[in-house]
Amino acid sequence: LFDDMAAGSRFRAAAAWSSSLQSSRRAFSARTPSRRRLEFAASLRDFTPHEGTADVGETNLPPYLTSAQLDGAGRGVYMETYGCQMNVADTEVVRSVLQGAGYSHAASLSGADVVLLNTCAIRENAEAKIWARLRAIRAERRKEAAGWRARGGLRPTRAVVGLLGCMGERLKGRLLEEDQLVDVVCGPDAYRALPRLLAQARGGQPALDVALSLDETYADVAPVREGSDGISAFVSIMRGCNNMCSYCIVPHTRGRERSRPSSSICAEVAQLAAQGYREVTLLGQNVNSYADGDGGDGGALVAPSPTRDGFTPMVPPPKASLRFAGLLDTLSAAHPEVRFRFTSPHPKDFPDQLLEVIRDRPNACASLHIPAQSGSTAVLAAMRRGYSRETYMRLIERVREVLPGVAISSDFISGFCGETEADHAETLSLLEAVRFERAFMFAYSLREKTHAHRRLSDDVPEPVKQRRLREVIDTFNAGARASNEEEVGTVHHVLVEALSKKSDAEWAGRTEHGKRVVLPRRPLPQLQFGELLPPPLSRSVGASAGGAATGGGGVARGGGGEAGGGGGCGVADVAPGDYVAVRVTHALSANTLRAEPLAKCGIARFAAASGGAGGGAVRLRG
Repeated sequence: LFDDMAAGSRFRAAAAWSSSLQSSRRAFSARTPSRRRLEFAASLRDFTPHEGTADVGETNLPPYLTSAQLDGAGRGVYMETYGCQMNVADTEVVRSVLQGAGYSHAASLSGADVVLLNTCAIRENAEAKIWARLRAIRAERRKEAAGWRARGGLRPTRAVVGLLGCMGERLKGRLLEEDQLVDVVCGPDAYRALPRLLAQARGGQPALDVALSLDETYADVAPVREGSDGISAFVSIMRGCNNMCSYCIVPHTRGRERSRPSSSICAEVAQLAAQGYREVTLLGQNVNSYADGDGGDGGALVAPSPTRDGFTPMVPPPKASLRFAGLLDTLSAAHPEVRFRFTSPHPKDFPDQLLEVIRDRPNACASLHIPAQSGSTAVLAAMRRGYSRETYMRLIERVREVLPGVAISSDFISGFCGETEADHAETLSLLEAVRFERAFMFAYSLREKTHAHRRLSDDVPEPVKQRRLREVIDTFNAGARASNEEEVGTVHHVLVEALSKKSDAEWAGRTEHGKRVVLPRRPLPQLQFGELLPPPLSRSVGASAGGAATGGGGVARGGGGEAGGGGGCGVADVAPGDYVAVRVTHALSANTLRAEPLAKCGIARFAAASGGAGGGAVRLRG
């Protein structure tokens, strides 16, 4: 009875609120000329939550919900994440939002009150996996309910199923109405609204919020990194994309570019460093177009430097007080024993200032992802990439001129609209000329809403796409294997991550170039500044670093981020999170190396021993 009375009261309050709003609008319309009314009309910004504002506060509640209904009351949330690193970072934001609303973590689907899938819409195959998973979840829950009935027990409360991210924004109503596989659909800019959406779904009403924001960056949300290894972390620094490539759905699912204030990024990275994290990857849909226009650091807003010759941006870059090169320089200088990587960039945003920061900072990894997408100028024009094959090759030459030891990775799409056999041959020749260390290669998948969907014809038959993709993969693998063979005898700096999956007698880690390395598990000498290096390392440094290490043993000198030490080379056990100097002994595959461990040494010590090579990119031969 009291519940019915309360519901009736809320209904009457909502009706009164609606009536009052309509009366106000009629009064405003009656006394305001039509042209002037346009000046007061609502805009898109009025319907999107602004950065730093919570969607669950008492003043923001709709009339049909109370603050008590927003409380998660310890309900368990089980999450699955699909797609790119940005989705992983977004999942951490969602956990934080829900934890703040009183929800808890559920370790499995069977024990969850809420099931959330954070999704990707970049390709058709990615969406197909989500559809299959949603149907499997529905079947599993039905089977579980049938089991309860067979045992004569009460049927448990049905879990609320929600779909988050890019796929939710793209498909919207179909997910709720046609297929009825989910109760909640939440876009990537609406995560603050999740407590409200879940409360609405628990009340029996499907809930949807996919509004894109012009300013949401979740800068004030501290990510909850459940299940983290405590070694590597993702930090989102910007959201959205302005490039509008003709094949890409991202600008339509993630919105326009907006950058997070640098002060909040620096604070989050400082916290990670204090917690012992050793590697941070800066994330964004177009990460190197970062432009802090907040002015919070006291800097004046200035126009960008001219774009590198041959590149044409779709949208002119904004004025900013701090750009990506400055941010990377600030972070790497403040935390010299933390490695920094970044993804995913656009080729147009690699000015010399950025390359020089990577060259000069040993902890800024000289491992660059520079997506080409195609080797054909005609296809690049159809893709609206804003550069030609020749422009891309000039960029690669400049990158290798400034960073001789750089590792370059790329993306390629096979069978784009109008691609001919001659265009495909140009892509193969680009792969052979550049010889990328890693590549992400896919057959073209037409996406609704994109420029290609509206204006171009998906005219390459699927068998042809798949055949061309196989040829692209084979060409890449041949170059990557040859590149790995050349690594034998070189010295690298490896961040140990975990035990090898194949043997507890080996560690697995990654080089400064992101290549996977396996190495024997044994105690190692602890290298100190000014001490003799192990002979294999000193031989390679002496041969390649122009006297940075000299003589029979070689002496490393210098500072820059680690406290000095003395007292001889002690022996210490290796653990995940340690940096180890290794000499490569075998190339196991196109992306995996086997190495001999030489010594434990941090970034600054390794840079001193190798003559201060930037980015940790030390390719030294004995």
